[in-house]
Amino acid sequence: MRKGSVLIDRELCKGCMLCINACPFSVLAADTALNSAGVYPVYAKSAADCTGCASCYRVCPDCAITVTVEEGDA
Repeated sequence: MRKGSVLIDRELCKGCMLCINACPFSVLAADTALNSAGVYPVYAKSAADCTGCASCYRVCPDCAITVTVEEGDA
């Protein structure tokens, strides 16, 4: 299986949770700590399960998500 990683910018995230619903591997969840805007941002609760599919990245309206895939993986 392909290995990826997801990075969420807590300050850019407005907590819309679209990425949580878009992730087919349940990698993302709402954080329990507020960001500076007073919203609960998303974080990678199961980072090891990320395949780098970028479904979360595609639906994020605020460009708060960066997805990378390990070298050598297609």
